[in-house]
Amino acid sequence: MSDAEQTYDVIVIGAGIAGASVAAFLAPHRSVLLLEMEVQPGYHTTGRSAALFTRIYGPKPIRALTRSSAAFFEQPPDGFAERPLLSPRGALMVAREDQIGSLETAYDELSAETDIPRFDGAQTQALFPLLRPGYAAASISDPGALDIDVNGLHHGFLRQFKRAGGRLLCDSPVRSIEQVAYGVAGGDVPNWLVETDAQLYRATVVINAAGAWADEIGALAGASRIGLVPKRRSVMTVAQPPQYDLAEAPVIVDIDEQFFLKPDGGQMLISPANEDPSAPCDAQPDEMDIAVCAERIERAFQFSVTRFSNKWAGLRSFVFDKSPVCGFDPRLDTFFWLAGQGGYGIQTAPALADLAASMVLGRPVPPYILDQEFDLETVLPDRLVG
Repeated sequence: MSDAEQTYDVIVIGAGIAGASVAAFLAPHRSVLLLEMEVQPGYHTTGRSAALFTRIYGPKPIRALTRSSAAFFEQPPDGFAERPLLSPRGALMVAREDQIGSLETAYDELSAETDIPRFDGAQTQALFPLLRPGYAAASISDPGALDIDVNGLHHGFLRQFKRAGGRLLCDSPVRSIEQVAYGVAGGDVPNWLVETDAQLYRATVVINAAGAWADEIGALAGASRIGLVPKRRSVMTVAQPPQYDLAEAPVIVDIDEQFFLKPDGGQMLISPANEDPSAPCDAQPDEMDIAVCAERIERAFQFSVTRFSNKWAGLRSFVFDKSPVCGFDPRLDTFFWLAGQGGYGIQTAPALADLAASMVLGRPVPPYILDQEFDLETVLPDRLVG
């Protein structure tokens, strides 16, 4: 390791969608170093996401942040992406007869925020003929749901970050984080020393955007534990049945999130929508995930799952209420949490990153986020620390 220290205003740990986006918002205002432990950004979760932009997905804080992000997705900054970030898809949340209670609860909550169509079983079958006749008793729809170009979004933030003078270092796992006093005119101020295999870096603020590893990074810094639980989700691809044209078909989601099916360029992405607790790791699909997926998909749809074109898994990290963790640590006022986005990190990235950057810069919550009935208290780490 070099003896020379390099100093920045902010060090962001983790270059997935959370770290890349907040770094992009901060770089025009502060000197920012973005550290990534893998050889490429977004390896573990961002790069494995089959993301959808839908205003009816997730808990209330997520839905508010999603609505707040819509304008960015629709009209990103000049030069951000080579093609549109969104493309038409639609989403249909289906319920069997024994799941009608779940559908009623979801409909009552969501219809208070937005106009969502509701369909009976026959209408649902007509909208997606690949469903087994009689399987769906009812459904609710988000016709405005859109596919997200995850790679375009992620790399757009990274380009924006670099253009503003930010520095990205990959293959740089953090080995230690220490808060120390740093002499300046007028007295010592607290600073952070962040050590990698190659270098020692100093910064005034550390942002923990380390995804599934966020609690481990927090422990290195002596921060509060937020109770983050990484959960494995497996996804497979299968060929579309040739008798069905699904090019413009919606994604189908079980109302209790027991499966999803998403048409995708002649293939179908299918998943048991599992959330299996896992240690932070390079997640791989489990054989049980695959078997459960096949059983649930065959029960709901008119085709047999006999061969997978591809299969993979990713980690979606949650705290107990499934809302993000965004704010300074209750014990360490220059250690900032940006974690726990679960399966909603892509669709909320623009607004959540702007919120986080505003907090780091000492600015108020952006008004356009508050306009969506967003409550800051629902994402602060204080709610997780007894």
